[in-house]
Amino acid sequence: MNTKELIDSALKLSPAERFALMDQIAHSLDQPDPELDRLWIEEAERRLAAYRSGQVKGIPAEDVVGTF
Repeated sequence: MNTKELIDSALKLSPAERFALMDQIAHSLDQPDPELDRLWIEEAERRLAAYRSGQVKGIPAEDVVGTF
C-alpha cells in the first residue's frame, strides 16, 4: 500500500478512529534520545553557569514575549 492509498483509507475512518490513528503515529515519532537529552542538559548547565558568573545577563520575560 502506498502513501496515497493509506491516506485515502485513513480518511474513510470515523473522526474518533482518525484521531486514535493520528495519536499513535504522533507518539511513535516522539521517542526519547538519550544522547540528545545529554547534550541539552550540558548546554543548560553551561548557560546557567554563565548566568551565575555574570558572563551573561538575563532578559525580562516581558521583553522576550511581550505583554498581552
